[in-house]
Formats: sequence, structure tokens, C-alpha cells
Amino acid sequence: MTPRVVLITGASAGFGRACAEHLGRLGHRVYGTSRRAAFPESADLHSSPLMVPMDVCDDDSVQRAVDFVLKQEGRIDVVVNNAGVGLAGAVEDTSADEARALFETNLFGVLRVCRAVLPALRAQGSGLIVNVSSLGGLVTIPFQGFYSASKYALESMSDALRMELRPFGVHVTLLEPGDFKTGFTGSRVFSAESGEGSAYRDRCQRAVSVMEQDEQNGADPRQVAVLLAKIIASPSPRNRYPVGAWGQRLGVAVRRVLPSALLDKAIRAVYRV
Repeated sequence: MTPRVVLITGASAGFGRACAEHLGRLGHRVYGTSRRAAFPESADLHSSPLMVPMDVCDDDSVQRAVDFVLKQEGRIDVVVNNAGVGLAGAVEDTSADEARALFETNLFGVLRVCRAVLPALRAQGSGLIVNVSSLGGLVTIPFQGFYSASKYALESMSDALRMELRPFGVHVTLLEPGDFKTGFTGSRVFSAESGEGSAYRDRCQRAVSVMEQDEQNGADPRQVAVLLAKIIASPSPRNRYPVGAWGQRLGVAVRRVLPSALLDKAIRAVYRV
């Protein structure tokens, strides 16, 4: 496999870390990002993966990180937009500010990174953008509605971006994981009004307990890293790569043929709501 220069956001844990480490072992020049990282000293510049600071919610932070990679390598071949956050709670229990903060990372963070890297990719006449979505961006999850909404929006934006970039030789693909054993469970945030006094509290807790069980019993995130390596090596990547437990991928498939009322009923049964 020809070594590529790869930029991966949110690479300090979970999918991002697994992908950065796996691609580094394969010989790619990998730059991972984290809000808590610092720009490396010159002695570290030959290591891979190499961590650099980036806050995807800050335009200047994103641009500094992208400029650093371009200065070191002269190009970026692959961008993996992996940084993301979760938010649980009923729609009614979620404030506009809480929903907006989620979208700042999960959608607008991807937009910031794309805007920063695309001038270089267009000038190269080549490049691959991999946006990490979710099976929850294809089938809505109760009490995680705004997370699903952010991923639905990412799916749509990615489709538009792919069509717009086609003449420039830049491809956009979506990686759509189900539940894996990552740190996502421990970092999940609940909306402020979802606790004591919420009319939805018991049902929300039941639904989230199912999510947590699925996540904790999920597959190793290195499975996603192996798939990402295959996507990068492909001369013609597909537009979408769903990955996860068979039952979860089946749910995505049947939604195309199942009446929406029956699909709602099946999802409610799965999440015990």
C-alpha cells in the first residue's frame, strides 16, 4: 500500500485512536488531533501517529492544525472526520443551547475541517474525505434524537459534498458504525432536564441502559480501523460503509421496505420504550 498522509480528528480515544494506531503500523503518515494535545517538538516529527492540537469548534484551531500538517508533509491525502459527542435525553428535555452544542461538534466541526483542507486537496487534484457517521444517522434512536439528527445532517452534507467535489478528484465517503466497545458510553452527556422531575425519565433510562449494554458488549473498534485501511487502499471507495453487529445492520436494511409505523414499533421494542 502506498503510504498516505492521513489527518484524523478526535484521535485520543475510541475509533480515532484505533484508526490512527492501525494506519501508523501500516506505514502511513498519520496526524491525529485532540484538544489536549500540543504541537510536537522537532524530535518527534518522525513518529506516526503524531498528535497535534485541534478543537473542531474553533476555526483558528482547525486552520492551525491543518497548516501544520501541510507544512510538514506538503500535502494531505486522507481526512477522517471522527471527532464527535453524544447527548441523551428526550427532545422536550433538551434545550436549544444543548442541541446547538452537539451540532457544533458533530456537524459544524466537520464543516470547519473540510473548509480548511479542501483548498489543498483541490489543488492536488486528489484526496479522500471519510466522514464518520453512525447507523444512528440512518435509523433514529429514541432519547438520542439530536445525536441521530446530527448524523442525519452529516449524511446529507456528505452526499452534497461528494457531488460537488467530483470534478476535482476528491472523493467523500461515509463510515457508519453501530455499537462498538469504545469510550463513548462513559462520555455520554444527558440533557440538563432529563433527570428527576422529567416525565420521560424512566423510559429514557431504560433506553440508555440498552444502548450502554450494546456498547459495552460491542466489537473491538480495531474492526473499524481495519475497514478504514481497506477504504483508503481502494481505488474506488463506495459512498457508504455500514459496519457493526448483524442485527443493527439488518435494521438499516429493512427500514427501506418496512412501513414506518412497524419500524417505530420495532425500535420501541428494542429500546424498551
